[in-house]
Amino acid sequence: MNPKQLSRSIAVTVLLLVVTTAFAQRQMENLGRGVIALRQSTDSVFVSWRMSGTDPDNIAFNIYRTTGDAKIKTERLNNSPLTNATYFIDTKANLAQKTSYYVRSVIKGTETESSKVFSLPPNAPVRNYLSLPLQNPQGYTPNDVSVGDLDGDGEYEIVLHQAGRGRDNPSNGFTDPPIFQAYKLDGTLLWTINLGKNIREGAHYTQFMVYDLDGDGKAEIAMKTADGTIDGKGKVVGDSSKNWVDNNGKILKGPEYFTIFSGPTGEALATTDYIPNRYPTDGWGGHGGNGGTDNNGNRVDRFLACVAYLDGVHPSVIMCRGYYGRSVLAAWDFRNGKLTSRWVFDSKDGENPYSGQGYHNLSVADVDGDGKDEIVYGSMVVEDNGKGLFSTGLRHGDALHVSDLDPSRPGLEVFGIHEIEENTKGAGAALYDAKTGKILWTGNPDEDAGRGVSENIDAENPGAEMWWSGSNGLYNMKGEKIGPNPPSTNFLIWWDGDLTRELLDGNHIDKYKAGRIFTAEGCTSNNGTKSTPALSADILGDWREELIERTTDNKELRIFSTTIPTNHRMYTLMHDAQYRVSIAWQNVGYNQPPHVSFYMGEDMKKPPKPNIVLVKPGVSVANKVALRK
Repeated sequence: MNPKQLSRSIAVTVLLLVVTTAFAQRQMENLGRGVIALRQSTDSVFVSWRMSGTDPDNIAFNIYRTTGDAKIKTERLNNSPLTNATYFIDTKANLAQKTSYYVRSVIKGTETESSKVFSLPPNAPVRNYLSLPLQNPQGYTPNDVSVGDLDGDGEYEIVLHQAGRGRDNPSNGFTDPPIFQAYKLDGTLLWTINLGKNIREGAHYTQFMVYDLDGDGKAEIAMKTADGTIDGKGKVVGDSSKNWVDNNGKILKGPEYFTIFSGPTGEALATTDYIPNRYPTDGWGGHGGNGGTDNNGNRVDRFLACVAYLDGVHPSVIMCRGYYGRSVLAAWDFRNGKLTSRWVFDSKDGENPYSGQGYHNLSVADVDGDGKDEIVYGSMVVEDNGKGLFSTGLRHGDALHVSDLDPSRPGLEVFGIHEIEENTKGAGAALYDAKTGKILWTGNPDEDAGRGVSENIDAENPGAEMWWSGSNGLYNMKGEKIGPNPPSTNFLIWWDGDLTRELLDGNHIDKYKAGRIFTAEGCTSNNGTKSTPALSADILGDWREELIERTTDNKELRIFSTTIPTNHRMYTLMHDAQYRVSIAWQNVGYNQPPHVSFYMGEDMKKPPKPNIVLVKPGVSVANKVALRK
């Protein structure tokens, strides 16, 4: 090969590598800096902002304050560009006047774009939350929340499930129609969707996915619908004259639909038949934990949902039905205004090892490292192509955690707890390899475990820890007891300044071995004894998570953000793809906390750079070269 041919060959190879890398990049939200300013005291303001997953490592920031309305004074608050954690404490503001903050990024000594401005009104109250006033329908209570950039402005909006009278699946009785509302963070109501009388209200019926599914820079909302659903513009889905509710308050007849709604307007963009249909209504039980069958709308109406990057680039939405026995997962693509079925996974009957393995929740992760997501459906995993990857046979359970829990071994791990009935035996808690299904450790033999958590909460122990109801202690990844029980077995949150995670339960946050560090005064949690937040997610400021809860009078949502200093600088967790889709499925079934795709802790390595491309409104998803720029 002559020098010219060699040079050409190298150029082609490099081009192919660039193209391959470009096509492997996942489409993610083009978020702004998410600046938030919270008054800590009479003369102190805590300001924080986000780093993007695409920011260069050497990025720095300048922070600016403007004071006044008519006569505005602008000052830079830092002497030299800030290269450490993305927060600043301003102790010299004149808070009797309107005070605003923004940041400018600095790359190689040159300032670039300015962030959006966050303003405090004159004499702003001392508090660490944003107040979002609600317009509640009469008789309704704010419940689960999800977020998405609905209008393409680079900031998150709130999608809220307003819950009226509800019933659990086994119970007879009538319910109110589920209602959904979208709010901007200033309290502006964007739209209301009423799912109508032919959708029952309850934790297992309606799972709502908020995500930019078509890559236009604006999130959509995906939900199961029925005759009489009214979209955000007042248009009816199906036949509004139909009433399929029987004398017991159950809905066992009539068409079932799947609808994609517009983020900005709530308008129904595309509707198709829900896959799978309910028939036979007595064909959804019988294998694994909670075996047996019923024909009263219990097992047949157990729904889950998630978003996954099944091709490694574009998000797909997966709508699911059943987990006690038969489990069906239906993957959909929403492109160019149309819904297309991608694949359907069906465990069919009790002879199938994938039957009876589902949970009241699920997770999504790239378990085999090929750049494409799998669905961790409790005790089994479904491959990105819709085929079963493996089934552990561990049966049904209530709580599921997927992450790099053990940094001493490659890949991800799955921790879950399991229900044990009179006719079943097995592990009450188990850890397995997410790629192969190999069971690494089991606990509580033949004893039911109703709740369980795995996360790095103790800096003195390498890796994550596990604990569950009945564990009587904290365990390491080898199954060794290493300490006393944490005070709660519920949710998690990154709140203080270090890289271990805190315990979120009800309206308070505890640190393992240290006790209570925060209480959301005047607020309450959701979902009864589950005591889950409306949402916990990194939606503002630096990499730490916000806590969204409703006030005890249900008149507002409060978005709490930490004001604790930190020495750590990290890109927003929302640009870790596994964490981002975790926020999408957090509202599903028995709500579970989100997890990142990498190990987090004081002993962690540098987080991997996200292989993502940020989608801007108005840019075609097909033009990947333009997207990269």
